[in-house]
Amino acid sequence: MSAVCYACLRLLIKAVGRLCFRFQSVGQDLVPKQGGVLIAANHASYLDIPFLGIALRRRAAFLGRQDLFPIPGIHWLCRWLGWIPIRQNRLDREGFAKAINLIKEGQVVVIYPEGTRTLDGTLRPGKPGLGVIVAETGCRVVPAYIAGTYEALPTEATWVRFHPIKVVFGPPIDFSADATRLAGKEFFRHVSRTVMARIAELGQVPDPGVTSEPTEPDPASRSLNAE
Repeated sequence: MSAVCYACLRLLIKAVGRLCFRFQSVGQDLVPKQGGVLIAANHASYLDIPFLGIALRRRAAFLGRQDLFPIPGIHWLCRWLGWIPIRQNRLDREGFAKAINLIKEGQVVVIYPEGTRTLDGTLRPGKPGLGVIVAETGCRVVPAYIAGTYEALPTEATWVRFHPIKVVFGPPIDFSADATRLAGKEFFRHVSRTVMARIAELGQVPDPGVTSEPTEPDPASRSLNAE
């Protein structure tokens, strides 16, 4: 029953997407059909989650901050759909550990490396938590760029605008060789910079790592390495 409900909801969102947003997706075949994988995408709008979800051919779990859906009913529904809430400004070992376990079980997990929605539509530097998941699982990372969601529903907007939306996937990135020569914070930052650079290439937008980069690990990275 759960699979049927999910499939029906997916079809509904896809129909609305094509009708109202002229939704397109490119590169879905680049996402591995089996095995654990991490999808890393830019984050500009609440619309990123449903549109990335329908662009994927596999069901995925999504990492997102705990207060993303404060309404109890919606909160429960999103948890059921695969949302993994992450506490902000705290050491959230539990949330990231769940994502790691799902990948180890062969499932798809989506992360937004920027940590929160962009305020002006530009790509921001990624946080090292992305690298923590890669270090713990050895999984490949599929970069994705979501175009048009900022124009359709920016951070402070109260109404949705019917603007074209497109999701573009890139080839999977394998960090196994890098893991043999880098470790700890250096590896986390390398993964973050590399993935954000690929996302920028897909969107044909400026690479945020060219002018700035994270200098301190995010709380998630500290939580999983503070043994």
